[in-house]
Amino acid sequence: ICRILKNRGLRVAPFKSQNMALNSAVTPEGGEIGRAQAVQAAACGIPPHVDMNPILLKPSSDTGSQVIVGGEVVGNMSVREYHAYKPVAFTKVRESFDRLSSAHDVVVIEGAGSIAEINLKAHDIANLKVAEMAGCRAILVADIDRGGVFAQIVGTMELLEPGERERIAGIVINKFRGDPSLLAPGIEFVEKRTGVPVLGVVPCFTGFRIPEEDSVALEKRKTGGGERGTTAGERLNIGVVKLSRISNYTDFDALEAEPDVRLTYVEGADQLRGLDLLIIPGSKATTTDLYFLMERGLFEAIRAFRGPIVGICGGYQMLGKRVSDPHAVESGIREAEGLGLLDVVTVMLEKKTTHQARAELLPAGYQVAPRCRGELEGYEIHMGETILGPSVRPFARATERSGRAVEVLDGAVSCDGRVFGTYLHGIFDNAGFRSAFLNKLRRAKGLDERPAAEVQDD
Repeated sequence: ICRILKNRGLRVAPFKSQNMALNSAVTPEGGEIGRAQAVQAAACGIPPHVDMNPILLKPSSDTGSQVIVGGEVVGNMSVREYHAYKPVAFTKVRESFDRLSSAHDVVVIEGAGSIAEINLKAHDIANLKVAEMAGCRAILVADIDRGGVFAQIVGTMELLEPGERERIAGIVINKFRGDPSLLAPGIEFVEKRTGVPVLGVVPCFTGFRIPEEDSVALEKRKTGGGERGTTAGERLNIGVVKLSRISNYTDFDALEAEPDVRLTYVEGADQLRGLDLLIIPGSKATTTDLYFLMERGLFEAIRAFRGPIVGICGGYQMLGKRVSDPHAVESGIREAEGLGLLDVVTVMLEKKTTHQARAELLPAGYQVAPRCRGELEGYEIHMGETILGPSVRPFARATERSGRAVEVLDGAVSCDGRVFGTYLHGIFDNAGFRSAFLNKLRRAKGLDERPAAEVQDD
């Protein structure tokens, strides 16, 4: 919708008052928002801004989240604490919407979850309350791909109060596969039963590499990428550890786009067998996920793995000797033993580091990615500070953060170059680095080198 309106010459912006997600993005100013709103901003042809997602909830446990308001962390809250905070949060929502609407011709507002959750309605700041605030009507979007779409639509409308039903201008059926004419009897029934028109049916598009909003999508996706018909010996087999609080796994979309890469989300120690590369991704709760690795039998299996290993952000922290969280900023676990594969220790700080960043490889980085050309671009989102010991070397040097020139060392590389970690999310989106890094793996396996695959992002 955002792109269609942009193509019509309108100044359009996305808005989601409250998003709960562990896939996040950093704005040019250094604020943190949901990854989905950053993608929507790209569809609008504008830079992402914190006003597009004023409230971001990043779950750190089953009953609590890190609360980010206006791009900055305000604290960790339980469900009850956040309910008490919501009047303040909604004030921020209103302020952000007012700024966006005054600067654009159209604001496309996205809700969150269902509009008919009876137990949550009193505390709603994401759905029809936002439509009421904006003085607009709403379109009910129903996902037919999950099944039971007509029951979803009718059930939702039945559970709404009369005033809420009046705000629904129409219904859209999303992700339909097949001949839409087959839906005609169902659409006729829905319109007659609810009195609300079905505005259209959107087909289920496949093949687009648009970043996922959150880790829920991983439940259906165990493996991805790789040309059909290739054997394990003819491709690179890459494993990503599926942590309990995995975050920003969009880091690996570019790897999945490579024709000779087969990417698997690892849940058990037996899946490490035959991997050409193991990646430990970001985590919203690093110390918690270290214990998760122990419980799953992955801790010792990763230690025993003899192939190349990469850690990104929280994964980088886990590769070290120890992670300390003295202020309990991520969980109640104050200290956890690391994997000990890098001579580094990490201390969690109370202030989060969030930047869009540029960096250049240092000599140890070139050992990881020989013949890599050009600077690196990415973003940083982390609470910790990592201190390097004598038996590792820094991976890269950040040269720019949030538009300001800096000289800050990043990451660490083991003496033999087999293991490295970095705080730079999006590192594999850099075609030059991705090509150089993967070609080193290809040479080690006796495969032909390849240029980086072109990743469609528009």
